[in-house]
Amino acid sequence: MKTQVAVIGGGPSGLLLSQLLNKNGIETVVLERASRKHVLSRIRAGMLEWGTVELLREAGVGARMDAQGYPHDGCYLSDDDEIVHIDFHALTGKQVMVYGQTEVTTDLYAAQDAMGTTIIHGVEDVEIYDLHEAESYVDYTLDGVRHRVTCAYVAGCDGFHGVSRKTIPADVRQEFERVYPFGWLGILSETPPIADELIYANSKHGFALASMRNENLVRHYVQVPLTDKVEDWSDARFWTEFKKRLPTHVADKVVMAPSIEKSIAPLRSFVSEPLKWGNLFLVGDAAHIVPPTGAKGLNLAVSDVHYLKDALIKVFKENDLSGIDGYSEKALERIWKAMRFSWQMTTMMHQFDGEDSFAAQMRKATFSHLKTSETARRDLAQNYIGLPF
Repeated sequence: MKTQVAVIGGGPSGLLLSQLLNKNGIETVVLERASRKHVLSRIRAGMLEWGTVELLREAGVGARMDAQGYPHDGCYLSDDDEIVHIDFHALTGKQVMVYGQTEVTTDLYAAQDAMGTTIIHGVEDVEIYDLHEAESYVDYTLDGVRHRVTCAYVAGCDGFHGVSRKTIPADVRQEFERVYPFGWLGILSETPPIADELIYANSKHGFALASMRNENLVRHYVQVPLTDKVEDWSDARFWTEFKKRLPTHVADKVVMAPSIEKSIAPLRSFVSEPLKWGNLFLVGDAAHIVPPTGAKGLNLAVSDVHYLKDALIKVFKENDLSGIDGYSEKALERIWKAMRFSWQMTTMMHQFDGEDSFAAQMRKATFSHLKTSETARRDLAQNYIGLPF
């Protein structure tokens, strides 16, 4: 099989890149290890930056999002019973959109199917070759048979554990990582949201996040030790702990119901450089992981897609190599700014084991500064709604 761009990974970043390239007349083949059913069963973030919203519209997959998504003008931050509203729209003129990643992926699959894009699920033992030659190729096994895709470029959209990043030699890669000493226990529950916008809550009991998917589906989280297991947390224990971490007047609005999904996600910050090696480009979680505190994971992958889409269009339409030559540097500049914001939010909103009393006072001082300084609120809002591509 031959194509112009081989996309490894059939999650939202791989599908979005393929969709945008296809709309510009560039052929792709998408290779995905998991089944489509499994990809669509993943419970992931649901907060879209406005740049992400606009790129989904450009890709032709924004109709259902616009009809069913929930634009939010801001969010709330709380420290015990103190609460401050960050008004994104008043401070920046922009919003964010609540629309689940699973829904984004569903829309992209439908659009790719309508285009007739080749998407191959269940691939194993993927290997990438000849990345410094005029043509590269990707070998994979499907149903016990070895296959090959020949291509001009390879987009590695296959996540943290995928083959793409590991294809770059270890002596070329530089990796930066911070592993946080806690995780987020999240539940999905068919209950109404407790507020009109998200609440990031810090308290003496730890962090909690009150999030939502729609008017009768919420996604809530509490900070837990890395040693905890899902089995340790009954629904009753979760709701009790969740309410303890919210301001009292908010906790009174919580409607408790059985969870329909429950999981623990560890938190880490991770970046691998460079994002380009020969004809290979890293996109999304293959290159970087952010803690979910600032809602940057999917959105940061989308900004990579934006830069790489533009670069590849320049190559194929104008024979201009400047975009692909500059892809890594350009994407990394925005990645590190998002890393800083996610680290800042995580540090501000979480308690760390063994921390001294100074750390707690710094959190309170930061919160007080946000309450009294419009400049501080504007800086947070600009980063939360997403820096320009």
